[in-house]
Amino acid sequence: MNKKDLIIAYDLGTGGIKASLFDLEGHSLCDTFSQYDVVYTGSDFHEQAPDVWYDGICSTTRLLIEKSGADPQNIVGLSISGHSLGVVPVDKNGKLLRSMTPIWSDTRAKKQAKEFFSKIPYEEWYIKTGNGFPAECYSVFKMMWYRDNEPEMYANTYKILGSKDYCNLRLTGRMCTDHSYASGSGVYDLLKNRYDEEYIAASGLRRDLFPEIVHSHDVIGTLTPQAAADLGLSTSVKVVAGGVDNSCMALGARGIENNRAYISLGSSSWIAVISDKPLVDVEKKPFVFAHVIDGMYASATSIFAAGSSFRWVRDVLCFDLVEKEKAGLIPDAYVAMNELAAQSPIGANNLQFNPSLAGGAMIEQSPNIVGGFVGLQLSHTRSDMIRAALEGITYNLWYAMTVLESCGVSVPELLMVGGGAKSPFWRQMFADVFNRNMIKTNVDQNAASLGAAALVAYGLGLWKDYTAIDKAHELQSIEKPDKARAELYRPHYEMSRYIAGWLAQTGDKLAAGR
Repeated sequence: MNKKDLIIAYDLGTGGIKASLFDLEGHSLCDTFSQYDVVYTGSDFHEQAPDVWYDGICSTTRLLIEKSGADPQNIVGLSISGHSLGVVPVDKNGKLLRSMTPIWSDTRAKKQAKEFFSKIPYEEWYIKTGNGFPAECYSVFKMMWYRDNEPEMYANTYKILGSKDYCNLRLTGRMCTDHSYASGSGVYDLLKNRYDEEYIAASGLRRDLFPEIVHSHDVIGTLTPQAAADLGLSTSVKVVAGGVDNSCMALGARGIENNRAYISLGSSSWIAVISDKPLVDVEKKPFVFAHVIDGMYASATSIFAAGSSFRWVRDVLCFDLVEKEKAGLIPDAYVAMNELAAQSPIGANNLQFNPSLAGGAMIEQSPNIVGGFVGLQLSHTRSDMIRAALEGITYNLWYAMTVLESCGVSVPELLMVGGGAKSPFWRQMFADVFNRNMIKTNVDQNAASLGAAALVAYGLGLWKDYTAIDKAHELQSIEKPDKARAELYRPHYEMSRYIAGWLAQTGDKLAAGR
């Protein structure tokens, strides 16, 4: 081990890619970011350009080296945390066959999913795969859509790769995936750690389309001369397989032992619990990915619109604060919103907000559930509305927590990561509603990147295990629950669940009338 050795980790997200430079202690030294868009060509069609992902890797790497002043010769390895359920078709030479490809949220493959489940019982499939998102989101069904709708392209396809796996191909020339990403394919047996041949046969797809599966920490190659030139790095840099974003984030969020859990507060939000068995429930359908740590799993429940709902509140109700931030009159509109929310009492003067502005996750009674304010009166203030929004997101995530705990786990405390974790006011609300400690560390929004960096450190033999992750987390705060406040929140939470049922029924009626 050389103290000058450095690692680059990439967080390939839906909204852009972040490159982070890490030392061998797991400390983030520098970050750079490149934004890209999702293209919506129809209500069910959500696409991105795979080559834009790779271009983002190149540009953020070069900027990272420039910004940090690091010597490129000190970079020993890199790895990618990639958004899930990607379907990138390439020919036998690795040539991209579709300039735009569906991402995780694309739901075009409803017909193909229906065809599959005419042969395979849905509940059996869910228990075996842990695939708790709407089925049409999973890769196998999008692959079937390719077959049915673009037969010429399909005929020329050699492999169908995930998001980070396509980037790894561009970096090394090798076509493979890892267990964590494969577990979102729709044909992966979580307990046997392999593709399920019966499910592949039921899909009617060619078996050879599915890439080789390796361990997340495996070194899959070194940078090709072209990739090295593109990134401004040496051909000696080793590339580690990496993992799906949920599992990389689980690792980076201290998920190295049973019953550790974290809350990710971003545009969408989820709670994930780490365990040595998948947490599945046929009614509420937690979604499960194989962990990047062999033999472990990251089981999660989510809400589709958390930070994005609060951003809607900001843009619609607090546009004056946004303008003040732009003018430099206040440092941050969200900070000002939290200050306003604190002026409203617990329960926001009996105002409720349901954050299902992007429809319902699997834990809700209906995917058609609608969101919004309930109980609004002339007496309510902007402060009440902001607080109600924060409380509504918190209540929905507490419900998500109860679903996971009903699967037989007990979580004494939660680490909070993501943009929302920056708010002390909101962290305390979570502590009170959840009635348990909320932990905030320096890692914050770098959890997925730290997980990817850890895979490099372990894969290259620089770490003997993953215990260094705990040391990389420097405690910044612990919000402890207040018993009296917890009791005050309880009836408002119960009301939120009643309202959720009503909004689900309302959403179904509205959908039927479209």
